Amino acid sequence: MSQRFKEIDFIGVFLWVFRAVIIVLVIYGTVAKLFLGVGNTYTVETWIDFFVSGLSQGSLYALIALGYTMVYGILFMINFAHGEFFMSGAITSTVLVATYLSASGFMDSQPVVSLLVITAVAITTSISVALLTERIAYRPLRRAPRLVPLITAIGASFFWQYFFRGLFGSALIPFPVPEALQGRWTILGLEFLRTRVVVMATTIVALVSLYLFIQRTKTGKAIRAVAEDKDVAALMGINVDRTVSITFAIGAAMAGVAGVLWGLVFRQVHFYMGFVPGIKAFTAAVFGGIGSIPGAALGGLLLGVIEAVGPPLFLEGLGIAGAHQLKDVIAFTMLVLVLIFRPQGLIGEKLAEKKA
Repeated sequence: MSQRFKEIDFIGVFLWVFRAVIIVLVIYGTVAKLFLGVGNTYTVETWIDFFVSGLSQGSLYALIALGYTMVYGILFMINFAHGEFFMSGAITSTVLVATYLSASGFMDSQPVVSLLVITAVAITTSISVALLTERIAYRPLRRAPRLVPLITAIGASFFWQYFFRGLFGSALIPFPVPEALQGRWTILGLEFLRTRVVVMATTIVALVSLYLFIQRTKTGKAIRAVAEDKDVAALMGINVDRTVSITFAIGAAMAGVAGVLWGLVFRQVHFYMGFVPGIKAFTAAVFGGIGSIPGAALGGLLLGVIEAVGPPLFLEGLGIAGAHQLKDVIAFTMLVLVLIFRPQGLIGEKLAEKKA
């Protein structure tokens, strides 16, 4: 009897009980909300609006998460400075381009051209910051223990935050939205914010383009080869340093696009705007399966939807006050649960010992 007692994995038992409690609470809150009328009453249109808002927010997370997952896939490091790549493009394009285009009236008369120019400046800035960071901070540490580049990434994040604070100040900077994107569009009898529709459509195009680039082009094949084994890829004639730089540039380009879309949705930018979206995008990458591009996209979309639908659904059902203010709690609780119960993510694969 005592031998059997010693063989019990108490940590495993506790984790299974913890998982069961979470599932029971979610189910109970959902049932209480939908069938017992606990909390505020929402119409079907409101629930649809919650869902679409979540998809839009998740699309932004997905675009940012691509940088995390691509860099991890090729270098097996977490680039915590990636949120600042997102911030740098957004704030630079706003101050140097968007503000002047709006003041001159050109943004309202030519919204498509204006947004393309703003996006081009954002992408260029994000790529420049990413390549500088990779060349100066990360490349010399490529063979170092993993803790060293991780600490370096955190330091680079703080450096870029305060660099752009010194350039553009610490105040909130309004992001001008063209008149063509203000208001709502009616689609299938339902009204949706125009900016939300643009965000989702742009994200779909960006994700499909990136997937085709990685799968069909010579450069994409080189990225996959370096991700599999850098030494063998170098023996096959692939320039590893150049491929790593291209990977950083692609991730930063996606972050630059996300920065412009973020400005359209929230209508303001600031030097600290990359921190929370960056952490949530990292959560999305882990949730979907870090190292997997489809996993990052799926994780971002699911995280956005759960953030939007979760508080009014099961948190209000549990009788929690101020449920809508707790969406960040849901996001980071998901990160903890995924790391505990499925560290490889939803569609990720367990890594070999060499990569782990």
